[in-house]
Amino acid sequence: MNTLVLIRIALRSIRKNKTRTLLTMLGIIIGVAAVIVMVALGQGAKEQIRSRIDSLGSNLVVITPGASKSGGVSQGAGSMNRLTLLDAETLTRESMWLSSVSPLIVAPAHAVGGSGNWRVGVSGVSAEYATIRNWEVSAGRLFDETEVRAMRKVCVLGKTVVDNLFAEQDPVGQQIILRDVPFEIIGVLEPKGQTAEGRDQDDTILAPYTTVKTRLAGRQFIPMILGATDNKADVPAALTEAKAILRETHGLASYDDDDFTVRDQNELAETAEGATEVMTLLLAAIAGVSLLVGGIGIMNIMLVSVTERTREIGIRMAVGARGGDVLMQFLIEAIVMSLFGGLIGVAAGYGGSALLEKFTGWDTVITPQLVAISLGFSAAVGIFFGFYPARKAAALDPIEALRYE
Repeated sequence: MNTLVLIRIALRSIRKNKTRTLLTMLGIIIGVAAVIVMVALGQGAKEQIRSRIDSLGSNLVVITPGASKSGGVSQGAGSMNRLTLLDAETLTRESMWLSSVSPLIVAPAHAVGGSGNWRVGVSGVSAEYATIRNWEVSAGRLFDETEVRAMRKVCVLGKTVVDNLFAEQDPVGQQIILRDVPFEIIGVLEPKGQTAEGRDQDDTILAPYTTVKTRLAGRQFIPMILGATDNKADVPAALTEAKAILRETHGLASYDDDDFTVRDQNELAETAEGATEVMTLLLAAIAGVSLLVGGIGIMNIMLVSVTERTREIGIRMAVGARGGDVLMQFLIEAIVMSLFGGLIGVAAGYGGSALLEKFTGWDTVITPQLVAISLGFSAAVGIFFGFYPARKAAALDPIEALRYE
């Protein structure tokens, strides 16, 4: 029998029993919608984590102090600090892969200015720091290399500092006092928001590292060096090169462990995204139980349908239909119901994701691959759970089926 004819027969049978069909598809609809919403929520979280990590800077290379050992026991990352400004200057001079390098010296300070005071971390950085972090100014300007070398007392404020000290004023051109040292405000940074760990990136003040070291920090060793490459493909080579330069600068022998740590932001992204993917799979598996229940519902209804239509099956076989034709007819009915349920479920998933995003503020991402997988899975449910009833219908004896009342 022609497949198109079987599809028309299946659609006619479905239309004759609208209520029963809708109830049968309900499990598939709920299952597909739940899977789409849950996976979209997980993908949204993944994208949000990636965007927050990317906001730290493009193609970022981070160099931090290494771990010391006491009695053969590691004291943890950062416990042995031998990073100096000389290391940053050597990387700037000798590195072929790092296009920008900046030391990072953090000095906590009580900032006084504008309409009050505010506890904030002052970051001493080079003129290339803004390029490394992809950070622009919303007002004023950034300091340049000349001002860094001259140890000028200039600074750029983050949005959080501006909101707390200069809420109703333009801070550019005014003064701010940091540890009794007056600094001229020359710019305001564009807001960046929170990091993946929840730290407010806008609660900061940037100043030349030379000024911060001599006026605010006064420490010989620095807590971090940041670098950036021209493109992401250069990051692995930059990591290897930076390690080699620092080992030579620190005079380490081949058998000595590194007294520093060099990493890139992709490691952090992969760790965070890995946790998100596990969560997404877990949510999808829980939602997938609804699809399983929907499939069992289809199988039950199809078994009832086989019993109700036993005489019809007998007549079809009596006029020449083969067992394979009957099997295909019932199997197509199950697949059509599953696909229709899947399509409605996809629409419900889109609507549910939009509502979730609107009322909770959580990001959701629905990809074409997710829709295709959901529809394919709903069709697979129809085939899997529709096969047994269809086979049972195909195995009926025509004579016994005609006698069935």
